[in-house]
Amino acid sequence: MQSRQWDIFCKVIDNHGDLGVCWRLACQLAALGERARLWVDDASALLWMAPEARTGRDGVEVIDWLDPAALQAAVAGPAPDVLIEAFGCEPAPELIARFAEGPGLAWINLEYLSAEPYVERLHGLPSPVFKGPGAGLTKRFFYPGFTPATGGLLREPHLMERRARFDRTQWLAAQQIPWQNHERLVSLFCYEPPALAALLARLAEGPEPTRLLVTAGRATRAVQACFASTPLPHGRGALSISYLPHLTQPDFDHLLWACDLNFVRGEDSLVRALWAGAPLVWQIYPQDDDAHHVKLNAWLDWLGAPPSLRLFHHAWNGFGDSALPAPETQGPWRETALDARTRLLAQDDLVTQLRKLIAQKS
Repeated sequence: MQSRQWDIFCKVIDNHGDLGVCWRLACQLAALGERARLWVDDASALLWMAPEARTGRDGVEVIDWLDPAALQAAVAGPAPDVLIEAFGCEPAPELIARFAEGPGLAWINLEYLSAEPYVERLHGLPSPVFKGPGAGLTKRFFYPGFTPATGGLLREPHLMERRARFDRTQWLAAQQIPWQNHERLVSLFCYEPPALAALLARLAEGPEPTRLLVTAGRATRAVQACFASTPLPHGRGALSISYLPHLTQPDFDHLLWACDLNFVRGEDSLVRALWAGAPLVWQIYPQDDDAHHVKLNAWLDWLGAPPSLRLFHHAWNGFGDSALPAPETQGPWRETALDARTRLLAQDDLVTQLRKLIAQKS
């Protein structure tokens, strides 16, 4: 089969999540013999997230969305076979017009991830275009999700084999993390959660030693600000902290695989934590109208979260005024994570479903 040209458009809002998802998508398509151009308005995070993007990766080209010369060259060149608008962004009208002149196999609106019921209703539905350079064409909604009636989740073909071969002791030593094998490991990738101070106190006062691995950026700043404003009353007690540098996507996976409990945020890291199979806590992106409350509860329902895990998520995300429960790394939290992964592995991944959809249009 001849490879197709995919143009993926990403307007960065949260550069870890939006760009991370789009880069993974482009790379997975390229690994399957497709050609992908990733149009992005701010590719700076790729310098540490995917250093190979700077020197080039077979089958993937990163283009500065704001570069007039790149836009002109694309308009003058062959039209893409597939046009993907990630997370509701709008490509330049000139590029849409060029797409309309080509074979136009598929125009995909790749939506945000959610477990809410509307996802199953809307996934795959057509959206006719009535005006502009794409008038007369039809977009299709593609919703990632957690059930067979959705578009699934990004998952590389051999991810679970890599997971099984992972040696956490070796990886931690390579990262120069001074882990003692009696310590439980907890990763922290977050915004500024309302209950962060309570978590640090819980870990410091806990019955077992914990090493908290704090990711670079907002998580590090949030933890340091917490200690500066409200020092723990009895020092750090059972809590040790390692502040990490920015990690590449493979090493972020390794971090999640190494830990007994993972705190994640947004969309991309949530999916990677689900594949890790360890207990996880999700900080959902906050919205002014509290719509994220409904979104989080829908995901907890799908997850089958036990009461303690549901209560922890509510406190972590600032719902109500309940105290933060003690975090767990075994028992129901771990069983829930493993069950969720098993259910997801039984479903087709996102790229497989996306290519099937495109093939139907060929």
